[in-house]
Amino acid sequence: MALNKTWHDLHQESLEFGQRLADNVAQGMGSWRFIIIQTVIVALWMVLNVIGFAYKWDLYPFILLNLVFSTQAAYAAPIIMMAQNRQSDRDRAQANADYETNCEAKKEIEQLISKLNSIEIDKLDKILDLLQKTEAK
Repeated sequence: MALNKTWHDLHQESLEFGQRLADNVAQGMGSWRFIIIQTVIVALWMVLNVIGFAYKWDLYPFILLNLVFSTQAAYAAPIIMMAQNRQSDRDRAQANADYETNCEAKKEIEQLISKLNSIEIDKLDKILDLLQKTEAK
């Protein structure tokens, strides 16, 4: 691992264009901003087609609007699923990285415990030696 780079930084650098695009589309479509903008567009579409004086391009029941939504859904669903699959992959890789870190930490703790035990045994041996010397006098 490079110095001063987190797992997430390294992961972001490894993404291909399509992967970044899928993540950004899913993030955008899953936001309040998208919902509000889409609601405004739909409301304008309907109002302009209901009260349009000169030209009505999509008469009620708004079949063209339904076609637009169907097309959007047809592309949005697989893109969002790709992003979700990538999130699962990221979570799995993150969990593996955490597991490896935990294993290394466990080894270090076991080494520290062993070292502390040997220090404690050395102390006890020295105390016993001192007691035996004082008893021998």
